[in-house]
Amino acid sequence: MKRVVLCIFILVVSACSAQPTRQSATEPAAQVKDVTKSTLMQTGKASFYADKYQGRQTASGDLLDHAELTAAHTKLPFGTKVKVTNTSNGKNTIVIVTDRGPFVEGRIIDLTKSAFDQIGDRDEGVITVQIEVIE
Repeated sequence: MKRVVLCIFILVVSACSAQPTRQSATEPAAQVKDVTKSTLMQTGKASFYADKYQGRQTASGDLLDHAELTAAHTKLPFGTKVKVTNTSNGKNTIVIVTDRGPFVEGRIIDLTKSAFDQIGDRDEGVITVQIEVIE
């Protein structure tokens, strides 16, 4: 009887400790499969990741690297290419969505520092941009 109880306990504990599977960067998240036309082009605020996120794992499983041209968006599938244009100077860059966010009202995209530097001045912190899905 003790062995049966012990076996059941081990099975329950091992089932509870299973690691969740991580979504790949090429596979869209279930909650973002229905991307509407309103997300194909948006205007709003863009910011950049803080230094503390360098090297941390993004929602897609990739590691954040400020030297790469990547971004976070709340709805676009991972791997989506987005053209980001600074509305005040017309400069643009192309980034790939690898993370979720930003989670600040009014902001539509978070950029790595290298992506932000291509279109704006980091001293501004937040800039107005237009984003357009290109692929």
